[in-house]
Amino acid sequence: MSLNKSSLNKTYGVDRRYFLRYLATVSAIPTLAFRAEASEANPQFQSNPFTLGVASGDPAPDRVVIWTRLSPEPLAGGGMPNHPVQTHWEVAHDEKFEKVVRSGVAIAMPQLGHSVHVEVEGLEPDRWYFYRFHTGQETSPVGRAKTTPSMDVMPDRMRFAFTSCQHYETGYFNGYPHMQQEDLDLVVHLGDYIYEYGGQDKKPRKHIGKEIETLDEYRTRYSQYRLDETLQETHRLFPWLVTWDDHEFDNNYANLVSEQEGISPEEFLIRRMNAYQAYYEFMPLRRSSFPQGPNMKLYRGCQYGRLANFHVLDTRQYRTDQPNGDHQKPMEGKVFDQTATMLGQDQEYWLMTSLLESQSTWNVLAQQVMMAPLNRGEGDEKRYSMDQWPGYEISRRRLLRFFHERKIPNPIVLTGDIHINWVNDLQLDFNNPKSPLVGTEFVGTAMTSGGNGGNVIPEYERAAAQNDFVKWYNSNRGYVSCELTPHEWTSHFRTTPFVDRPNSPILTPASFVVQEGQPGAELV
Repeated sequence: MSLNKSSLNKTYGVDRRYFLRYLATVSAIPTLAFRAEASEANPQFQSNPFTLGVASGDPAPDRVVIWTRLSPEPLAGGGMPNHPVQTHWEVAHDEKFEKVVRSGVAIAMPQLGHSVHVEVEGLEPDRWYFYRFHTGQETSPVGRAKTTPSMDVMPDRMRFAFTSCQHYETGYFNGYPHMQQEDLDLVVHLGDYIYEYGGQDKKPRKHIGKEIETLDEYRTRYSQYRLDETLQETHRLFPWLVTWDDHEFDNNYANLVSEQEGISPEEFLIRRMNAYQAYYEFMPLRRSSFPQGPNMKLYRGCQYGRLANFHVLDTRQYRTDQPNGDHQKPMEGKVFDQTATMLGQDQEYWLMTSLLESQSTWNVLAQQVMMAPLNRGEGDEKRYSMDQWPGYEISRRRLLRFFHERKIPNPIVLTGDIHINWVNDLQLDFNNPKSPLVGTEFVGTAMTSGGNGGNVIPEYERAAAQNDFVKWYNSNRGYVSCELTPHEWTSHFRTTPFVDRPNSPILTPASFVVQEGQPGAELV
C-alpha cells in the first residue's frame, strides 16, 4: 500500500479537498493561540483544570517551550467548553516567583484540545527557570526548565537520562522516581510514549477502551498515561527532548504502509493525522513541529554548547516498507535495495549537513531502532530484524561510511524500541573483524514494556555471544543515565528489578565509558 504524492491525490478524489481545507485551518492555529480576541478571559472551573500537570522541552540558549493542557475531566473528553480560553503564564528566576523575568497570555484553543505551547524567548543561557500557568482563579503546579549553554561555550559537564517504551498495561513506571533524584539537565524519550492497543484484563494496569483510532481516543490514552504521577512529576522537574517510534500511531508502520492488511489509504492517513495531532498536543514541542494533517516534522537539533549536539531522528515517517516481509530474515534480497531508505532523502541530507557543521565534541543521534547488525540466527543461518537498520543496509552503510570518511567527532547512537539494554561498537564493515570502529551505540531498555524482565532469553543470549561488537546486554527494565565531559562519556545502566507493582528499588548493573576520539565503549 505504498503511496506517493500523485497516488495520494488520485486516491482521495473529493476527500483530498477536505485535507486541503484542514491544512489551511490548522496552519493558522499556532498564531491564533497568541491572540486574545474572542477568548474567555475569566473562566470558572468546578474542578482543577491542571490535572495533567506541566512540562518543558526543546531547550535552546535563549528559549524553552513550556506546556500545559486545560483538562478538568481528562478521561471524559477534557471537560472544557468549546471555545478559546485565556491562559496566563509566568517564568521566574525563583520558585516563589518574586523575580518574574517573562510573562504573557496564550490562548488554549479547542482545536488543540485546550493545550498550550509557549516558546519563551529572551532567557539567559545555561540557567534553571521556574514557570507556571494561571487561568480563571486556578494556578498550575510550578515546573522547572533549563536553557542550554551558549553555542560557543564548552561546559565542564552535562547529565541526561534516556528511556523509551512505557507500556502502561505491562507495568508501573518505576524508573521515573529514581530518575527524579538525579541531577539531570535533560530527559530524552526515544519513542513508544504510549501504546495504541485496547485494554486487556489480568495486567498490572489496564488501558481505557479499545485500540485507539480517533482523535478523542488518542487524547484519552495520552491523558491516562500523563495522569501517572511518576511520569507527570518527571516532566515537571526537567526539560524533555522527545521523538516517537511506532506505537504513538500503530505498531510497525512504515511511512504510508500499515502493518495490517486491508487498511485503505483513507483510513490509514486519517488515523495517522489523529495520532500526530494528539502527540503534538501532549508534548512540549516547538511550533516548527506543528502537524500538517498526516505529516509532522519531528527531526530537529538540540545543541548543548560545544559539548554535545543532539540530532533527533524520526525513523518511522519517511522509511520505505520493511523488506522481505518484515520480521527476522537473512540479509538478502530487498535488504540491498539501493532506493530503500530509513530516514528519507530530506532527513538524511539534514542529518549529514548537521553532522558536518557540528562543532561539538559529542554528536548524539537520538533515534529509535538498533543500528548494529545483530545476528539472531542459529549456527550458519544468520537472521536480522528487518524493522531495524540492518533491514535497510544500504542506508546503514552509507551513514557509517559518512561517519568514517568525514571524520565526524565522536558519534554516539542512542536507541530504544527493543526493550533490552545493549552496548554495541559500530564497525564500518561488520563482516571484517579488523574493520575500524566508527561509533558507539547505547541501546536503552524499556521503562515497562515486556513486564518485569531480568529473565534469560535464549535468542538474545545467543546473539550476545555470537556478535563480536556486543559489549554487554541485559534484560531488565529501567533507563540509562549519561554523564558527559569534554574528555569522556559515561553511561550508567539503571535497572528496576520489577514493574508489576510500584516502588521498585534501582540497581546499576553496569557502566560504560567512551573516551573522546576513541570510538567504542569499555566497561568501567
